[in-house]
Amino acid sequence: GVNTSKLNRLEQFINEFPKEGKLMSGEELHAHLDDIEKIHGLYSPIALGFAAALACGCFTFLLGGGLFEMICAFLGAGLGNFVRCKLTKHHFTLFLCIVSSIAVSCLTYAGLLKLAEALFAVSTQHEAGYICAMLFIIPGFPFITSGIDLAKLDMRSGLERLAYAIVIILVATVTAWIMALILNLKPVDFPDLNLGQYSMLISFGGVFGFSIMFNSPVAIATSAAIIGAIANTLRLELVDLVGFPPAAAAFIGSLTAGILASLIKNKVGYPRISITVPSIVIMVPGLYLYRAVYNMGAMSLIVSASWFASAMLIILALPLGLIFARILTDKSFRYCT
Repeated sequence: GVNTSKLNRLEQFINEFPKEGKLMSGEELHAHLDDIEKIHGLYSPIALGFAAALACGCFTFLLGGGLFEMICAFLGAGLGNFVRCKLTKHHFTLFLCIVSSIAVSCLTYAGLLKLAEALFAVSTQHEAGYICAMLFIIPGFPFITSGIDLAKLDMRSGLERLAYAIVIILVATVTAWIMALILNLKPVDFPDLNLGQYSMLISFGGVFGFSIMFNSPVAIATSAAIIGAIANTLRLELVDLVGFPPAAAAFIGSLTAGILASLIKNKVGYPRISITVPSIVIMVPGLYLYRAVYNMGAMSLIVSASWFASAMLIILALPLGLIFARILTDKSFRYCT
């Protein structure tokens, strides 16, 4: 439901309001806002399915998956998000959209894996990638923006977005856990691969896919993808080469994305939030959240708590990075009213 194209138009309206708004009547103002409200999605369900496929395929690589996992996650996520978009278009309830799309993604991944095992004797270790096929459902945008709202003491908006994100994550992870039990899939580790030299290109593709899912025009999606490629590669290198804790690396990556987005905003005038949030959504630890719920369901409570704690530290670090970037680059954000 995120529509950054609408956010872009709304921010332009706000920026122009001091000059043009004072000349409008109340009816004209309402008509103008109604026109913005009616802005529909820029992309069809098929295009959004491909965007999710690209994002999750790249996500799979960044989490350590190989070519086979990427292909299966690509197809699973693409079909899953296509189903979600079609159901959303017909105004089905949120829970039904989540459950149906997750089920389709897991079934697609499991079906492709079984087919590959029968035809090409593919190792069952490739089943680790089924988690990646449903990561398009993780609500990174409301999660991150809720932290920014709370930092501005906009409690109502922040708490509503946080509750919305938590509901989606709970329904999605429980559905994925049930599907894993039905299909006998287990979240094992990926085989070790040395493909780090492609991380910037893959990060670009992942962020671009997520931006298109958020209904960003291609120009905004490309800007977010460039920033995300730089910030996410920096985060990965800090963890792999320097040994930073993942949460600290996420904070630095998010801070970098926020500063770069502010520089681009000053040059081209894109809304800051439509660039910053998509650029760091790829850092949201959906894999950690799923493993926390999976192990909780298996009553491995110590393991579950470890995954959950790691996820929460990263989730807290991401909006903090954007908040401090905003404080450093936006004078008006440093003060409260």
